[in-house]
Amino acid sequence: MAGEHKEFNFDFMGHVRPAVAVTTLLVLISVGASLFKGFNFGVDFTGGTLVELGYKSEPNLNEIREALHASEFKNAMVQRFGTPTDVLVRLPPTGDQKASAVSHRVIELLPGAELRRIEFVGPQVGDELAESGVLALLFALGGIFIYVMLRFTWKFSVGAIVATMHDVVITIGYFAVTGREFDLTVLAAVLAVLGYSLNDTVVVFDRVRENLRKMRKGTVKEIVNAALNQTLSRTLMTSGETMLAVLALLFFGGELLHGFSIALVIGILVGTYSSIYVATATVVWLGINRQEMMPVVKEGAGADERP
Repeated sequence: MAGEHKEFNFDFMGHVRPAVAVTTLLVLISVGASLFKGFNFGVDFTGGTLVELGYKSEPNLNEIREALHASEFKNAMVQRFGTPTDVLVRLPPTGDQKASAVSHRVIELLPGAELRRIEFVGPQVGDELAESGVLALLFALGGIFIYVMLRFTWKFSVGAIVATMHDVVITIGYFAVTGREFDLTVLAAVLAVLGYSLNDTVVVFDRVRENLRKMRKGTVKEIVNAALNQTLSRTLMTSGETMLAVLALLFFGGELLHGFSIALVIGILVGTYSSIYVATATVVWLGINRQEMMPVVKEGAGADERP
């Protein structure tokens, strides 16, 4: 824990108002884009066709994309799958076109390719996945609320939930604003962001509680500022190391992990920010005080030691 002893002295609570303004603007943009523009859902949610192809030698993916995009498969996604000679093609729904017709058409457009597998994902499966994803998100938020309330108080629970929702809204809002494909891997990344954000928030909350118990001087804002500065080294190191791993996935993970990596990059950035300016600021705004953080003394405790 030597890193936590490095002395920082940033006035985090002194910049809450401009931070709230920026946060509100980002959330409004994200919510507005999600409601009015919508998402570019991937085959996982909309249904469609997955086609696995094999080549005798490593193919040029750009040439495959150009051939498909010049046909009726304008939104086809092409990526490597397994070995360098295997290719996975994702095709959006093609109306009443049957699997045999789709596979025949793909092979016709891509001479030299061998059909290995073809699978249809129906819209009903997509609906079930979307429903399961929303339920998973709600259960996770409910669990977070109960866990933080049992560990701290309800004010900290509210702060954790507000921060977590902030991270989720901005992360998925990015996909609505940019129109990037939102598929199952992105949903998995959003759920991972929940855990990352909560971990960082709980570390800060622990230090806030500890400082409220042991620091006899100073206002609540000054005590919270001290806690944020004391945990800043740990927060920066954790975020930096996690970001390095995610950037490696982003640049070298291929197209299959691109959406997943982008969602994690955004989630780490906003999760680190929200631990300070959303979670902690919300707790301060709700009026946390020393008395609430003092350990409960049981009636009669210490009586045995008294003479």
